[in-house]
Amino acid sequence: MLTHEILCKFVMPILFPTLQNWLIHLETAHSSAIDMGLDRIRVVKERLQVSGALRLHYPIITVGGTNGKGSTCAFLEQILLAAGYKVGCHTSPHILDFVERARWGGADASEAALLPFFQTVQDACTGSNSEPMVSLSYHEFTLLVILCWFDSLSPDVVVLEVGLGGRLDASNVFEPACSVVTNVDIDHVGFLGDTREAIGFEKAGIFRRGVPAICADAEPPASLLAHAADVGAILTLINRDFEFAVVQDDQRKQWRFVGQHTRRNSLAMPAMRGDYQLSNASAALAALDALYDVLPVPQQAVRFGLANAVVRARFQVLPGEPVTVLDVAHNPHAARVLAKNIAQMGYAPYTHAVFGAMGDKDIVQVLKVMLPQIDCWHLCALPGERAASVEQLHDALMDAGFVNDEHHTLEKHSSVKQALTHLATTVAANDRIIIFGSFITIEQALRGMPRPN
Repeated sequence: MLTHEILCKFVMPILFPTLQNWLIHLETAHSSAIDMGLDRIRVVKERLQVSGALRLHYPIITVGGTNGKGSTCAFLEQILLAAGYKVGCHTSPHILDFVERARWGGADASEAALLPFFQTVQDACTGSNSEPMVSLSYHEFTLLVILCWFDSLSPDVVVLEVGLGGRLDASNVFEPACSVVTNVDIDHVGFLGDTREAIGFEKAGIFRRGVPAICADAEPPASLLAHAADVGAILTLINRDFEFAVVQDDQRKQWRFVGQHTRRNSLAMPAMRGDYQLSNASAALAALDALYDVLPVPQQAVRFGLANAVVRARFQVLPGEPVTVLDVAHNPHAARVLAKNIAQMGYAPYTHAVFGAMGDKDIVQVLKVMLPQIDCWHLCALPGERAASVEQLHDALMDAGFVNDEHHTLEKHSSVKQALTHLATTVAANDRIIIFGSFITIEQALRGMPRPN
């Protein structure tokens, strides 16, 4: 009697006509949404290489860290594009559309371009008659899809954002020409640990023997330093091997970067807001400094790339009134950065926060950091089983030290849409709205939700 697995292999080949069909299938096809480890994806990757679907004849820059990964990838992508290279860039998660995860030449992929490679990866998962079937998670499967697409276009370089952690993330199955860790802080404690030392070890897992390893954390955990030494990575540290400095004169504010091989003077401030972006930009420049003989980049390309690198929902200020800021900040480190940026914005009579979060985040600490900057809290339920309920958000706000008085209020909403609909009729034009807490919070806000006039 034929087993179900064999029947699926020979009688029921998986074939979906649209990208959306594939994504719906992948959401439930694997036993776990997050299934860390490299054994499964390594098998499928090797099958793709044998078939010729993956050649990997180009340098890969891998970017990990707790925060700042997306911004650092954007800086690398735009600078390399400005230098004339063919660049593929993979980041995750997306906010509105899956194709945001795969960019070629600075533009999002099309569904038509990606669609054939889903079947390519599925065929590799199925294997030949003598090979076992392999089940991949959503992240693992789509990562291979995107890399196969990039590969078909013969890139000069690929920029690859680490999904979760580093050591056991699917991206770590690819050998980097340079690895970057932007910073290390507490997040994803259920998978990575609850200390900077534990998380630092996981982040350092993307380092390789004899390969440049960039760390832009000003106080790197001892575990990261030790692992880099153990594997023999060429470790380059901020404030030791590279540095940046702001230069202010009477006319304008500029900055400079000093690396081991290159010096970049008279640089305009990045288009992305926030002083912390200089650390991310420096991490990108340090990676290019390490690869100066492989991917030489002229000064003008650096200037152009810094001016054109933009990432959605990283302290993104929407046009119009009242001032509305979108930020995916969802952990204490990102909250501290967001709070600092709000403090530098200037006076507003009232600052409203539209806040929704996942239940596995350190919500209390995020709220504690943000409390001094917020007058009116709008707590929102988010879709999905992982989301914290409004009551959980309320309890966390109380634990963070919130006091309801004439100057500080809170309201509960069944959705982000409801919160924004309410604010559209109640907020003043000179007030300020901060929408943060999760990628899903931002997604809900961007899907045509009403905004105050």
